[in-house]
Amino acid sequence: MVRGKTEVRRIENATSRQVTFSKRRNGLLKKAFELSVLCDAEIGLIIFSSSGKLYEFSSSSMSNTIERYKKHVKDVIENSRSTEQNIQPSKKDAEDMARKIELLNVSSRKLMGESLESCSVEELHELESQLEQGLTRVKRRKNHVLKEQITQLKERERELQQEHDLLQKQADFLALSLRKPEVAVEALQEVVPEGDNQHKDVETELYIGWPARGSTQQLLKR
Repeated sequence: MVRGKTEVRRIENATSRQVTFSKRRNGLLKKAFELSVLCDAEIGLIIFSSSGKLYEFSSSSMSNTIERYKKHVKDVIENSRSTEQNIQPSKKDAEDMARKIELLNVSSRKLMGESLESCSVEELHELESQLEQGLTRVKRRKNHVLKEQITQLKERERELQQEHDLLQKQADFLALSLRKPEVAVEALQEVVPEGDNQHKDVETELYIGWPARGSTQQLLKR
């Protein structure tokens, strides 16, 4: 049968309280001794009865254990103070940053034309001046970007025109070669020097295409 949960409270009867104290004290001292032996732990146990009588147990030396405890508590307190001192500047910086962000948000809303009810005439003049200066900088930047784009487009137009002129010359030469091969040969001979040994057979053969590229589409012989 499982025992129910016993409520832990002060025993009113003095005799029963003394008996319970003696039993629990001895059990506690025994458990402290077993823990120190089994786990190699340094244990210091101090008990004062309700009458003021002292009972103690120490696995080594009670005074050494107490000194070790005091040193540990001192180190914990110092570390806690050091941590708190380090936290204070960070907390202050965070608060300052939060205030700056709030001021920036308020200024941004005013520049957007919001929350102007609390602004004085001087503040409204200042906002108007800031907006005009900002608009001037935006226009200056826009004009600069447009000029750069126009310059790039003009350069691209020049390159395309050069390509167009080259293709037109090739097309004209091809058309002339198809209609009048003899004229095309003469034009080709004007382009190629007579003393060029690499083009001796130009007088007897005609290649359709732009001479500078050396492409051969169709060979026309006399």
